[in-house]
Amino acid sequence: MADTHAVPGEETPPVAAVLEELALLAVRRLTTPRDISLTAASTLSSLERNGPARLSTLAAEQGVSQPSMTQLVQRLEREGLVGRRSDSLDGRATRIAVTDAGLELLAARRRRRRELIAGMLGGLSPDERRAIDRLAGEFLPLLLRLLETPAAE
Repeated sequence: MADTHAVPGEETPPVAAVLEELALLAVRRLTTPRDISLTAASTLSSLERNGPARLSTLAAEQGVSQPSMTQLVQRLEREGLVGRRSDSLDGRATRIAVTDAGLELLAARRRRRRELIAGMLGGLSPDERRAIDRLAGEFLPLLLRLLETPAAE
């Protein structure tokens, strides 16, 4: 696969081009216009995985300013996807928690993405599906390890 988005004079390792293309395709093909933003989905997923968190922690995790996270949380709260809880360690602070409606939304998004992927895979031959299954089994653990490694800036 040729890197059609290469920066002139900059050499990109082949795996970097593949990962970039994979990320772009996933975003384009697996989200719908009516869907929540990627930051909102990532915030809800973080709350699902890690439990209630302070607003400042969520902002830092998502790489956004605290005022931006405040606006996002207020919108998610109005939509019934998150709620506020008192912080048991600091009575002045609150923690943001995902609600049952937020959990249901995340589950529906995952089902929808898996259905879309299953539809795409349905267009492949049995041999192609076996090859993808084999490659995915080898690639996923390496990708997860790579994504956990801090990026050089």
